[in-house]
This record gives sequence, C-alpha cells and structure tokens, in this order.
Amino acid sequence: MLKDAEAIATIAVKDGAAAKHFYGEILGLETESNDQHEVLTFKCGNSKLIVYRSQYAGTNQATTANFAVDDVTAEVAALEAKGVKFERYEMPGVKHEGSVHVFGGV
Repeated sequence: MLKDAEAIATIAVKDGAAAKHFYGEILGLETESNDQHEVLTFKCGNSKLIVYRSQYAGTNQATTANFAVDDVTAEVAALEAKGVKFERYEMPGVKHEGSVHVFGGV
C-alpha cells in the first residue's frame, strides 16, 4: 500500500524563524512553502522536509532526520564552517573521525 510512497521527515521546532534560517540558509534547503513560520516545507533531493512549530519541540532525544550525501566529511566541514556544532557520543563500537561517528563501515 505505501511501499512506493515517498516518506517525508517531519521535525518539530520551537522557533520557526530560526528553523527557516537553519534549514534554508545553513543547510541550503530550498523553501517550497511556508505558513508564516508555523509550518515550513523544504525541498530536499527528491523528497520533502516538513518543519512545524510545536511546544513539544526539543523533547525527542533521538535522530529525527538523516541526509544521504556523497562525502560526509566534506559536508560536516562545510556545516562546521557555518557554525553548526556536532554532538559527540561515546558508544561501544563507534570510532570518531573528527565530528563524524563511524559505525563499522558506515
């Protein structure tokens, strides 16, 4: 039924203007539509990313979105140059290459 449907990541944020700046200016995603910072839709490759303002934003302590890129190290360096700070997690089996966490060959 949904096996051929495109999945859309949906992320709750506290501040719509800050989210528009981060996803649009820092990550470079193209704004597809917006509702005055309440709901923003960004074009991301062949998919979409929906960002909406919510009082519950920031309560999820898990990954909310992943981006497939050709060169992770280069993307991380470009984002760090724009002021993005990456978290560092100490986990069994994880090796750190700069700000990139390496799990086996991934």
